[in-house]
Amino acid sequence: MSCVCILTPVVIAAWPAFSTAVVAAAASLGYNTLDAATAEKVSRAVATGPRVNLEIANSEVVTGSLGRDQRISVSRDGITVTFSRDARGRASLCVTGKGRSDAQLQAAGEELSRAVVQSYVYQRLKDEMQAREFVVVEEERQADRSIRLKVRHWDN
Repeated sequence: MSCVCILTPVVIAAWPAFSTAVVAAAASLGYNTLDAATAEKVSRAVATGPRVNLEIANSEVVTGSLGRDQRISVSRDGITVTFSRDARGRASLCVTGKGRSDAQLQAAGEELSRAVVQSYVYQRLKDEMQAREFVVVEEERQADRSIRLKVRHWDN
């Protein structure tokens, strides 16, 4: 028996799970994680430059202990992306880059936000399969960044 599963992501996570997805997705796209001091310096340096604010589609970060000031910043090729939680509890990101157009910044932000959602859903799916005693038999990563998992489950 086989099954095709198409996932529509709705990210509901505590900050640690979400931040892990951000770091994993950013690393896969060649971004470096910035420490808080460096992120603050970069933020002040580009405060007057181009800036694009985006929301991660279909996401909601929900936790009672999540503060509004929690942020993760990543950087690549002069573009800095800062993930944060907005007042409504949604994950949002601010993309900045000196000498970059709004279109370039928006494209970089959308690419990274899609990768974050994919990374989060992938990890949650693998955790759930492991909890239900499924075994990953095969994993293929396609050129379009999609992931195909082949799993088995044996009934006792």
